[in-house]
Amino acid sequence: MKIYTKTGDNGTTSLIGGERVKKYDVRVEAYGTVDELTSFIAMLCDMLREDERTECMTEELERIESQLMTVAALLAVGKGSEGKVSPISHERVEELERAIDRMQAELPAITKFTIPGGHRMVSLCHVCRTVCRRSERAALRASEVADIDGSATIYLNRLSDYLYTLGRTLTERLKVEERLWIP
Repeated sequence: MKIYTKTGDNGTTSLIGGERVKKYDVRVEAYGTVDELTSFIAMLCDMLREDERTECMTEELERIESQLMTVAALLAVGKGSEGKVSPISHERVEELERAIDRMQAELPAITKFTIPGGHRMVSLCHVCRTVCRRSERAALRASEVADIDGSATIYLNRLSDYLYTLGRTLTERLKVEERLWIP
């Protein structure tokens, strides 16, 4: 099977089910942004594997990458194909919540906004978090014009909280000074 089909040469692409839309359709923008997020999380996993203090964190992120593929598929469902992709289960959202709670229990409380940085892994967590927020906004825009399963946006919302908490956890584990915004 060839990787190129030439069917998109006219500026359109197919959604799940065969519906053709412009490549700048809000649904394409939404699942494309999720794809970008998945790629950044993969890069974060690669970095985490390089350090014995953080390599144990990759398994959870790999499960998240798999769930993001489902989120992207939910955003790519075309007309007449509703129900072809199973929603993100409540259990997957609860997994994120438990992970957030577990990490947060080991972190000092903060009352100020965190300024990203201090280590490339911490910074990349914040890149992932901000791309996740952009993905969520794109998914919400898509849900205004298409029937998008709500589990996609719920998962993205919880994931951004997870990525923020992971960044703080890495700051602690890597012995990096946490920078707080003091106006």
